[in-house]
Amino acid sequence: MKEKQIGYYFIVGASVIIVLAGIKSASAIIVPFLLSLFLAIILSPLYNFFIRKKLPDSVSLVFVIGIFVIFLSLVIKLLGSSVQDFSSNINFYQEQLLEKFQFIEVSMKNMGINLPFDELSNAINPKQIMLFATSMLQSMSLMLTNGFVIIFTLIFMLLESNSFIKKISYAKGMENSVNHIQEILSNIKEYMVLKTIISFFTALVIWIGLLVVGTDYAFLWAVLAFLLNFIPNIGSIIAAIPAVLLTFIQLDMISGIIVAVIYAAVNIIVGSIIEPKIMGNGLGISSLVVFLSLLFWGWLLGSVGMLLSIPLTIMAKIAFDANEDTKWIAILLGNGKAN
Repeated sequence: MKEKQIGYYFIVGASVIIVLAGIKSASAIIVPFLLSLFLAIILSPLYNFFIRKKLPDSVSLVFVIGIFVIFLSLVIKLLGSSVQDFSSNINFYQEQLLEKFQFIEVSMKNMGINLPFDELSNAINPKQIMLFATSMLQSMSLMLTNGFVIIFTLIFMLLESNSFIKKISYAKGMENSVNHIQEILSNIKEYMVLKTIISFFTALVIWIGLLVVGTDYAFLWAVLAFLLNFIPNIGSIIAAIPAVLLTFIQLDMISGIIVAVIYAAVNIIVGSIIEPKIMGNGLGISSLVVFLSLLFWGWLLGSVGMLLSIPLTIMAKIAFDANEDTKWIAILLGNGKAN
């Protein structure tokens, strides 16, 4: 009996590895599909709003897609020149940052304080930190600018959104899955819509704060804050690093500290006060799983996988919870609190 169980688990494990390898090799197809899916989830409340106003489906779809394309075009136009300009000046900023560090090191030595700046600069490369931010924005903007497939997939998903559940209920053998699918869609829609609104508010406040301080590429860092706010816990920290470093290089240490305080204040107020009140008791997954899901989905699907790591993990948790054989996995992914 034990040998059969070992053989069963071995086959399941091998199957999972094969599936993951297939997903990774087909990421060029899967990533645009997932991006379209979550964009459809975010835009579906607006689409349903027009439907409730007795507008025809086609007219409602034109309004929604039109608003989305106009907004996206403006963002890409404003973002494209900033990313290109910043990337071309990255070596200059690195040299300026190293000079600032050397000045601080000399000042500290004059006061009798020896800090291991050489070891720190070797262990933590500021250029790589700042390039990470721009590379994520470049990959997202490149995908969206070449995203005719995403737009068309989004159109068809919105058209099918109101009839999808009905189709599943009519399918033979799928009757019992309707409630679980509705639960997944409802939870993901609530999370994505609320998180988008909160992230937009966070980015707006940071953009205004950076403009007041005088940091270059304020819009660029605001967009980065918007995107990385979808990554709980560490996303806001990653978003703050390049803006703080650039302010320190461009202006002075005091201005850099002010920008760091702005990021910290915004994320404490939004992340610890506003977001829990709006989104309830949280995601239902543990902090360790949040971090591991970021690494896993980032490895599997790249930067888009990192941004969508939490919705994808929530989907997996609900799917595991629906089956008695895999319910233990859902419990391990959870936060240890009773649902």
